[in-house]
Amino acid sequence: MQVRPGIAYDCDVLVVGGGIVGLSTAFAITRIAPGTRVTVLEKEPGPARHQTGRNSGVIHSGIYYRPGSLKARYAVRGAAEMVKFCAEYGIAHAVTGKLIVATEKDELPRLHALVQRGRENGIPVRELSGPQIAEYEPEVRGLAAIHVGTTGICDFVGVARQLAEASGAEIRYGARVERIDRRPELGVAVRTTSGDVVRGRVLVNCAGLYCDEVAWLTGDDPEMRIVPFRGEYYELARPDLVRGLVYPVPDPAFPFLGVHLTRGIDGGVHIGPNAVPALAREGYDWGVVRPREVARTLAWPGAWRMAGRHWRYGAGELARSVSKGAFTTAVRRLLPAVTADDLVPTAAGVRAQAVLRDGGLVDDFLIKEGARAVHVLNAPSPAATASLPIGREVAGRALAMLGSV
Repeated sequence: MQVRPGIAYDCDVLVVGGGIVGLSTAFAITRIAPGTRVTVLEKEPGPARHQTGRNSGVIHSGIYYRPGSLKARYAVRGAAEMVKFCAEYGIAHAVTGKLIVATEKDELPRLHALVQRGRENGIPVRELSGPQIAEYEPEVRGLAAIHVGTTGICDFVGVARQLAEASGAEIRYGARVERIDRRPELGVAVRTTSGDVVRGRVLVNCAGLYCDEVAWLTGDDPEMRIVPFRGEYYELARPDLVRGLVYPVPDPAFPFLGVHLTRGIDGGVHIGPNAVPALAREGYDWGVVRPREVARTLAWPGAWRMAGRHWRYGAGELARSVSKGAFTTAVRRLLPAVTADDLVPTAAGVRAQAVLRDGGLVDDFLIKEGARAVHVLNAPSPAATASLPIGREVAGRALAMLGSV
């Protein structure tokens, strides 16, 4: 399989990955440069089957993220754009606001730091004393809290479907990438497992859980590896206990927000996720084990260094994974009325966490470029919230590259 001189291109931009970031990129390209031919290859039979479709459905405000970071800028901008997009296309959504609740004294300085960060990021925040929490959530207990008014919820799978339709791109489902032949002077040819070959001038890698492997297939070293973390959820059998969205104060040393309570657009309340190492990139329960993927993770020095740095945190997460009682205890810090019988297991998700060789967890969105290729290498939460501005950023890079070849 080769890109050969004189062979017609099937498209101008070839996007690998039909999650919300890949589809936002396709949408942005056709909006910015009408007439640009875009093809999206997605290995599943439909869009948004993994990270996009297996999260809390929260439109994040951007309060957690370092001012000036891509996450902060894109989440704040993206939250407003996502609400507007949902309203324009009739996609289920609501701006609910949320509480971030401190239940221990040592969390109070971190809660205050979030207030300051929110203000730096231009996010409206109301500080609450313990008794004032009941104004929003009568069953929730804490020493203090903040209310973030711009947080919301939506149907991200519906958003992804609409982006696919509105982009005008050719979407090929069931198209798993097997091999990539890149010739900087000519273009990129991708062969799928079905034997089809698709040729494009520029490739955009939005492969999520497999973005590092796709980068390697192009010949680029991503200088990171995806380490999958499973997030396990329960559904609340008594949804009347929770009115909206309730979060703990996060641990700033780890890029997860902790077990939280989320009333979704369907009226149900999800509780979770925790964060445990998955034994496959699509390891949605402990029974899914792919030895080759586990071996690749263990062969990456950063995985061991990360484990050595965060083992105490990880031990707690594992305990909550194997023990419903431990999970219930964690929830009761926020919601004392809950019992183990109130927690009904539901679908889990897997986060594609980029880990550096030194064991550092990539904290911001990470986008890199190679010859005729743009790689989105770290786009976990809040990527769904920020998908429209992320799509424009990636589209701009792809189109600039297209204009130079």
